Amino acid sequence: MTETEYKLESKLWKAIKDDRVVMLGLAGVEEGHSQPMSAQILHDEDERGPIWFFTSKDSDLVKALTDTHRAVVHFSSKGHDLFASLHGKLTAENDRLIIDQLWNPFISAWYEGGKDDPKLQLLRLDPERAQVWLNENNLWAAVRLLLGRDPKQEYKEKVGDVRLGSH
Repeated sequence: MTETEYKLESKLWKAIKDDRVVMLGLAGVEEGHSQPMSAQILHDEDERGPIWFFTSKDSDLVKALTDTHRAVVHFSSKGHDLFASLHGKLTAENDRLIIDQLWNPFISAWYEGGKDDPKLQLLRLDPERAQVWLNENNLWAAVRLLLGRDPKQEYKEKVGDVRLGSH
């Protein structure tokens, strides 16, 4: 992994942990329709995934999900300083240990039956790759452009493909 890829990957995971809201969709289903989901990562050391999502068994996404399905996640950090598109494998998995570890008052509010709600569905995304775009220091980029500097040179280390999962 190059220094640029390492930097992009580190910033990606930090941003997802901080912001959590992503758009999740199944590849090849409903013309790529995605829906907002709250992404959760179990531990700080799980920086390469999996990413977990709570949803309902009667959601269109779960109904369209086969045992394992290719999925895409679109992400934009709150400050719009990082954008990403992640690709990986999505699986329905109701592991009670994981549910217990991720459960919190915000999730609880959605499920009347709590952790035993029959509609509760936990999804596991095993990310494999991502394309990451950093959009840092927009003002300075504009100033440098006005001073005649080539923005492409400075931007080339702010975008890249990153292999995720086990390296």
